[in-house]
Parts: sequence; C-alpha cells; structure tokens
Amino acid sequence: MIRLAPSILSADFARLGEEVRAIEAAGADLVHFDVMDNHYVPNLTIGPLVCEAIRPHVKIGIDVHLMVEPVDALIPLFAKAGANLISFHPEASRHVDRTLQLIRDHGCKAGLVFNPATPLEWMDHVMDRLDLVLLMSVNPGFGGQKFIPSTLDKLRTARQRIDTHAKETGRDIWLEVDGGVKVDNIAEIVAAGADTLVAGSAVFGAPDADGGYRNVMRQLRENAAGPSRPPVRARGAASLSGR
Repeated sequence: MIRLAPSILSADFARLGEEVRAIEAAGADLVHFDVMDNHYVPNLTIGPLVCEAIRPHVKIGIDVHLMVEPVDALIPLFAKAGANLISFHPEASRHVDRTLQLIRDHGCKAGLVFNPATPLEWMDHVMDRLDLVLLMSVNPGFGGQKFIPSTLDKLRTARQRIDTHAKETGRDIWLEVDGGVKVDNIAEIVAAGADTLVAGSAVFGAPDADGGYRNVMRQLRENAAGPSRPPVRARGAASLSGR
C-alpha cells in the first residue's frame, strides 16, 4: 500500500497550475515540492511564493523537501504558504530536535531527509517528533538521476527501526524514497520497505495529452503492488489534504 508523490521539479513551470491539477486527477497522493538554495545543494529552484500559488489548484497534500541551509527561517513561510509536510536535512540544522518541533508547532508534519552517505543514527534520537523519514536514492540537487542501489539496504534498516518504534509507541512514521524511482524498479523499492515514493521525470516525462500521467501512475501502482495484489493507495494518504 503506497503513496505516490510526483515531484514538480520535473514539471513544466510555464504551466505549473495545470500540471499539479493533472497529477492530482491522475491519482497522485501528494505534490512533492523540491526547494534548493544553491548553497546546501548546487541548484536554485523555488520558494514559498510558488507553494502559495499552487495551493489553490489541488486538494492533496503538499510535501515540501527543504534542501537549504539554514532551514528554520523558511519553515513558517512554507507553513503559511500551504505546506502540509516539511522535511529537511539534519546537516542543515544546528538543532535538529528544535527544528522538528518548529515544523510541528506550525501545524505541519515533520520529516528528516538522509542523503546517500548520511547515517540513519540521526533518527534514533528524535523518533518521537518524526512523521516521515525520507531517504535520498540519488545525491540531491538535480532531477533525472539514476537510483543508487545501496539505498535498498538502507531502506530495510530504516523500515526495521520504524517498525520497532511503531510497536513500542503505536506511532505511524512514513518512509519515503526520492530519486530515480521508475516503473521498472518501484517493486524492489517497496519490497525493501518504502511506503511513499517520489517520482519526477518518470511521471512528468510522460506527455499528458494522451493520458500519459494517468497511465504511468497506474503502472507505478500496479508494479509496486505486484502481480497478485490490487494497486491501492496507502492508508493515511488523504490525512494531509486540505490542512
């Protein structure tokens, strides 16, 4: 049971409102919003004003991934702009626990993002404040990169830690993967433990004029579910809608 979160980093920015409406109509559970500052990562993308502009176009949640340093000043701005979930990289915060609480204080779900070489030990000390763990399966900064295979082992480890915490506390923490997610590898990514999948070029690379978005989203769900199970959404996918 999975959530699909197409990344608008690969969308046509000249028609962004139309693009986010199209992915919602095609069955997306979230809009993934990549924020890069040309400091923490070598690219510059979009900010709170764009988030505010697309918020009226969709009812599904907006999943904001902050690839910026420092992070705290932007959190209230994105919360006000309509974000439902805000995640950041622990290396970019002086006080990870405080930043997570800041996100939650502004009414959003809070997540930590782990680069391919970032150890998972960061999450052990803040599990009670986490709503999402996001594993980067590429080095952050650019769309269209290939999936790093070692992410699968890291996914299994993260899933084990999340499941152990869930048994002890009853809290639900999503496990998201971002980078190189395609129709032909989503099954092994989900089998390793992911329940939320970011797909950028895989979705937006399919022309929507002939139903491409809807077709590729259906393929992603079917392949993730496997041959013997129906392609259904994850429970809780709608819980972020409408804030």
